[in-house]
Amino acid sequence: MTATMSVGLRTRAGTLLDTAAERWVGDVLDEDARVLALAVGPVLDVGCGPGRHVAWLTAAGIPALGIDVSAGAVAQARARGARAHRQCVFEPIPADLAWRTILLLDGNLGIGGDPVTLLDRCAALLHPHGCVLAEVAPPGARSALHEARLELNGHLGPWFAWATVSVDDITGFSRPSGLAPTAVWEDGGRWFARLQRDNAT
Repeated sequence: MTATMSVGLRTRAGTLLDTAAERWVGDVLDEDARVLALAVGPVLDVGCGPGRHVAWLTAAGIPALGIDVSAGAVAQARARGARAHRQCVFEPIPADLAWRTILLLDGNLGIGGDPVTLLDRCAALLHPHGCVLAEVAPPGARSALHEARLELNGHLGPWFAWATVSVDDITGFSRPSGLAPTAVWEDGGRWFARLQRDNAT
């Protein structure tokens, strides 16, 4: 990929959501690495995109699998040496097991436009003492449902459902799944949350 690649996620209202190209197709940033250092394998990266997180984990000796609905993204992930499958998180996961860490980074808590249902699915896949590491919108941001589409070098993709979840609202979105935030933090201007079962010890 070149530094001039233009990648964005734009809503029907014309708002460009925070999906910086370098975070999608570039290398793992320092703040990404600090989040990934919290992961315990095996790790499931939901919406892995071009696979930089899975490739980083694999290089660190941490078992990881990425899943994504985009054939192109999965091909790029595999080219990086990441283990990746083309599929939706709501389908049976290959070698289905209790994942110790599930990643919802780069705003992937918004997948499907229904964070409650997505977190419920993640909770079902999660080891009893596992965690979800999620990227959330900053304090004061408005949690909202969007119709959005990818813009890649001027090419427009189809419309799909997406959601924005503010760190202010993460407890309400996670509670129905039995998950609760055990930590929230800011790093590099981005916000993250660790979610675990509220009865986990």
